[in-house]
Amino acid sequence: MGLRKKSKNPPVFSHEFIVQNHADIVSCVAMVFLLGLMFEMTAKIAVSFVTLQHNVTISATDENAESIILYRYGFKDIATVFFYTLVAIILHAIVQEYMLDKINRRMHFSKTKHSKFNESGQLSAFYLVSFVWGTCILASENYASNPRNLWENYPHILMPFQVKFFYIAQLAYWFHALPELYFQKTRKEDIPRQLVYTSLYIFHIAGAYLLNLNRFGLVLLVLHYFVELLFHISRLFYFSDERNERCFTVWAILFVVARLLTLSLSVLTIGFGLTGSQNQSLDLATGNFNILAVRISALAAICLTQAYMMWKFINFQLKRWKEHAQIQALKKKATNTKNKPTKKGENKANGVNGTVTPEDKDSPRLRKAKSS
Repeated sequence: MGLRKKSKNPPVFSHEFIVQNHADIVSCVAMVFLLGLMFEMTAKIAVSFVTLQHNVTISATDENAESIILYRYGFKDIATVFFYTLVAIILHAIVQEYMLDKINRRMHFSKTKHSKFNESGQLSAFYLVSFVWGTCILASENYASNPRNLWENYPHILMPFQVKFFYIAQLAYWFHALPELYFQKTRKEDIPRQLVYTSLYIFHIAGAYLLNLNRFGLVLLVLHYFVELLFHISRLFYFSDERNERCFTVWAILFVVARLLTLSLSVLTIGFGLTGSQNQSLDLATGNFNILAVRISALAAICLTQAYMMWKFINFQLKRWKEHAQIQALKKKATNTKNKPTKKGENKANGVNGTVTPEDKDSPRLRKAKSS
C-alpha cells in the first residue's frame, strides 16, 4: 500500500519491520476478507466480518409501505468489530502519514509536543466524525427531541442500521487504540494514561450496547465527544502558538456543564425512568436488564467515571494556574530589575559610589598634581 515511507530496510518480521510496515500488513489482512466475498465457498464467512449481522425484517402493516430492516446484537458482532478494527488501524496510518507527519516536519516540535500533537490530531479527527455522525442519528431518529425516548419501551433491542454501525465503529476504534500503543512507539510514561481512558471508553460503550441502552449511550457520547473535540482542537492551536489559550477557557466551562448534564441525564433515565417502568425483571431472552442491581451498578459506574474526570480536570487546572503564576512572577521580577533606579553617585568618572579606587590613585591627573 505504501502508506509509510521507509528510511531503511530492517530484517523481515523484526520489531522495527512490523512497526514500519504495520499499515501495509493490516491492509493485506483486510483485503483477504474483501476477496472472500468474491467466492461462494468463503462468502458466508467473509460476510460475517464485513457486513452487519443479526438483522430482523419487520413486515409493514400497509401494503404500499416497504418492510423495515432492524438489527440486534449477537456473537457475530465480534467478527465485525475485528474487521473494522483493522480498518481503523489503516485510517490511523493514513491520517498520520499524509496530515500529521507533514505538519510535524514544518513545526519542528520537541519529543513531548510531538507525541501530544499526534494524539490530539488523531483524536480530533475521530471526535469530529463521531460527533457529526451521532448528531445526524439523533436528528433522524428523534432520540433527543423528547427525553422520554431514552427509557420508554425499554429494552431497545432492535436498532436501525446507523445506530448499530455507529456502535460497531466506536468499539472498533477504541480497540484499535490498544495495538497502536505498540505501533506508534508510545512513550512509557504515556501508556498508563492512554490505557485508562481507552479502557473506560470500551467499558462504557460496550455496557450501553449490551444492556440495550443504545439510545441513552448515544446521547451521552455525542455530548462527551463535543467537549473532547473542543479540548483537542484547543491544544492543537496552543501548539501552533502558545498565546492561544482562550479556547481552553471555553472548554473548561463546557467541560463542567457536560459533566452536570451527564449526571442529570443518568439520574433521569436510570434513576427515575427505568425505575418507574412496569417491566422490571431480568430476562436474557428479551434483553431486559431492568433490575435494581443492574441499575445501581450502571449509575454507580457513570457517577464514578464523572467524579474521576472532574478530579483529573481540577488537577489539570491547578497545574495550569501554578505554571501561569510562576511565569507572571518571573516576568514581574525581570521588569523590576530592568526598571530599578540607579543610586546617586554611581558610575562616576573617578570612583564607584563616591569612593576612590586604587586604580584612580595612579591616574594621570593625580600624578600631575603631586609633581606641582
